[in-house]
Amino acid sequence: MKEEFDVVIVGGGMVGATVASCLGGSELKVAVIEAQLPEPFSTEQPHDLRVSALSIASKNILEAVGAWSGVTSRRCCPFKRMRVWETAGDTTFNSEDIRYAELGYIVENRVTQLALLDTLPSFDNVELLMPETIAKINYDGHSSEVLLINGRVLQAKVLVAADGGQSRVRQAVGLGVTSWDYNQHALVIYIETAYPQQDITWQRFVSSGPQAFLPLTGNYGSIVWYQSPDEVRRLQALPFEQLQAELVAAFPDCLGEVKQILGVASFPLKRQHAQRYVKHGVALVGDAAHMINPLAGQGVNIGLLDAAALAEILVDARKRGKDIADLTVLQRYEAMRRNENLKMMTLMDVFYRSFSNDILPLKLLRNLGLGLAQRITPARNKAMKAAMGLEGRLPKLARGERLAAR
Repeated sequence: MKEEFDVVIVGGGMVGATVASCLGGSELKVAVIEAQLPEPFSTEQPHDLRVSALSIASKNILEAVGAWSGVTSRRCCPFKRMRVWETAGDTTFNSEDIRYAELGYIVENRVTQLALLDTLPSFDNVELLMPETIAKINYDGHSSEVLLINGRVLQAKVLVAADGGQSRVRQAVGLGVTSWDYNQHALVIYIETAYPQQDITWQRFVSSGPQAFLPLTGNYGSIVWYQSPDEVRRLQALPFEQLQAELVAAFPDCLGEVKQILGVASFPLKRQHAQRYVKHGVALVGDAAHMINPLAGQGVNIGLLDAAALAEILVDARKRGKDIADLTVLQRYEAMRRNENLKMMTLMDVFYRSFSNDILPLKLLRNLGLGLAQRITPARNKAMKAAMGLEGRLPKLARGERLAAR
């Protein structure tokens, strides 16, 4: 027996759960399929290694769908300053300069996911299938079927791919990608510092790649150390005591005393972009649509903007009596997000490639640029607003507005 849904979302991580929460309370019948149940959260647990810097736009979306209180009641670290520097050029962004309390929030990915999943049971139109495994996805160009291993068959008017960079949905429907590796890995190190909780995130550029610090609650922090794949493998294999010595030797004094290393992980840097975001009855969101250099922590943020934009388009189409699966409807979502994402991806590429080298003319130019950014207030403030997700074509939820049909 086939069960009919208006929207079937494959993937209940941060982005997929955001799509579902944004559609909660609407006239659309929604199903969310997620294979892995996240572990329950306790404030006694150490911080997860996987964290994100949520922008003000992302906070607005989470507030609008009722999930932000689920974040703050668990754990998050607001930051109001961001410092970027190299040899001579040095600039600091401060939220007070544009009359905001914070630039953003460092939040564990699991905390964001749990806060979003918490909202779903209150919506009569959303069914959460978790943990659940997909046996097969069928797409014939007109409609989609998702077959579960328990025997259920879900027929979707719109199938949403929120299942990550290796998206099974994207492959099943035949949407291609353009991708390349940066030949560099990021080493993530969870540390305890002598400093109390900090309100600054910083990034220093050296020839081997950026070095970044993300503050966590209490006297903890997350280090992101960009290096060649071989060097990351060497560092990751070291005992924590030896890794701590190398970390202290390589990183700037502003890191402060590192009391201990508590965890280590690594991941390769890759850029990937879907050639199209939509087909008839199909839409890609988050990493299924794009994977971006993590330099400025924008990956999750642009994924949440995708989620909010897609929900807005679907709710509006239903309100106007349109077929939500129609390609012209879904192309409105693609028009809202693909070029915006491409601009952010290209900016991160230019920034990354310009700074990760020792070419003298480039070094002089970028140090000059950082110095000018510190002195030219309008340019600095505009860059801040872009990082906060407050520039460009924003969906309603990112502006703090609710969807009319919710």
